[in-house]
Amino acid sequence: MGEAIILDEDSYVADHVKHSIGGMGGHIFRRVTHLSMVFIPWLYYWHGEFIAGIIGLNPRDFVILVLFIFVLAELIRLKIGFTIVGQREYEAHQLSALFWGVVSVATALIFSPLIGVKGSALGFPLILGLAIGDPVMGETRRADKEPKIVFISGLVVVYMAWIISWYLIGTPLLFALIIPPIQVASEWPRLRWIDDNGTMVLFPLLVVLFLSLIGV
Repeated sequence: MGEAIILDEDSYVADHVKHSIGGMGGHIFRRVTHLSMVFIPWLYYWHGEFIAGIIGLNPRDFVILVLFIFVLAELIRLKIGFTIVGQREYEAHQLSALFWGVVSVATALIFSPLIGVKGSALGFPLILGLAIGDPVMGETRRADKEPKIVFISGLVVVYMAWIISWYLIGTPLLFALIIPPIQVASEWPRLRWIDDNGTMVLFPLLVVLFLSLIGV
């Protein structure tokens, strides 16, 4: 039978430091890179017109261009089979967490309904939940805490992201209450074909689009 879709407990290692290129330094670099994603929606919604206008594009088309470049770069990387500092050794042979982070963030920016301040009320908290929720859960899990504590730690910070967005940028309160548990739960499955950087945005984004479609 082919390779299992979901990793079993023996296949998943909570502490990725030993498998990270650059060891602890690489691990820290990856965490810092992850947290820095909080600036992406700010750049897009508040300064996207200016940034994209430099090369004569609108913000949405600029994101599509960046996504295309990243997909091409990832395919070249896989063809050659190399990794960069902060990536894990096994990512030399599969789509990387960085790739899935770029795909999910770009997809959120492209498809999130434009409501609230600067149109950011849904795309911003989706990306913010990933940027801070995933590292918090990862580090809690690496500290060998029980799954319940990992889930609660993620839920607290992701709820904070959505509630702050409700208060500051007009995120509908119903979304701020419904989406965080879905976003945290989306980090949980250990799938071989998609990293949690993808699932934590793409799965809740589908719920956001559905709720928006039915007029919630």
